[in-house]
Amino acid sequence: MLNIPGANMISEVELDLLLKELLQEHGYDFTSYARNSMRRRVSRLMVIDRFANLQSLLYRLRLDKSYLQRMVEELTVNVTEMFRDPSVWRNIREQVLPVLATHPFIRIWHAGCSTGEEVYSMAILLEEANLLHKSLLYATDLNPAVVENIKRGVFPLSQMKHYSENYIASGGVHDFSRYYTAKYNWAKFDEKLKTRMVASTHNLVSDRSFNEFNLILCRNVLIYFERPLQDIVLRLFDESLEKLGFLVLGTKENMRFSSIAKRFNAVEYKDRIWRKMG
Repeated sequence: MLNIPGANMISEVELDLLLKELLQEHGYDFTSYARNSMRRRVSRLMVIDRFANLQSLLYRLRLDKSYLQRMVEELTVNVTEMFRDPSVWRNIREQVLPVLATHPFIRIWHAGCSTGEEVYSMAILLEEANLLHKSLLYATDLNPAVVENIKRGVFPLSQMKHYSENYIASGGVHDFSRYYTAKYNWAKFDEKLKTRMVASTHNLVSDRSFNEFNLILCRNVLIYFERPLQDIVLRLFDESLEKLGFLVLGTKENMRFSSIAKRFNAVEYKDRIWRKMG
């Protein structure tokens, strides 16, 4: 077990120095991320990679160009699973997809999608509703490495039992194994699902809207942002949603006190599913 130092391992000044360098030299803006969470992640990285102090880490970052990707992977949170929180997916299946079915074409944005498990979950729901053929799923994340995993569509075989249980709990009626081929320790998902996906990097902090969507999912990302940045991102989603479009956040996230709250009605408040009214 790692002995990870407390948040006081680095000072506020040192953390500001690191975040300023990441922004000015590399274009990654973590300055409005939750401070305590960011300090824990930097501390963890320093322990794992055996840096004696922050200056050693900065020296490595400046000397080794490949280390930037390593740092971004550690500072961004990539915790996800297929059909996570099954009741959310059941409500999407039962309350959102029937509305989307009335559209001639369906555009869905998975923002901050991590390694793509939820994107594949959505593709499976759409396939079962006979909607995949007229849908396009945009999968974006700050981290280029996890975006590449979406394009591969390969996940650990050891997770399939748990994912299958989530799938059944979400209202799935098929054998989950029909959607992937097992090879050694990996599960490769059906190419048909992948053909309706567009995966790319996108920075929620600095990049703007790039389409008009019927449904946006951004689950368990905003909890790592300070309140002002949360509001900026929520306004971005508001700009990116068509009228009567749906927004799905994580179960611990809320838009109740945001500047856009009055423009949305809760479809399922417990599962954080909203619909844009104005």
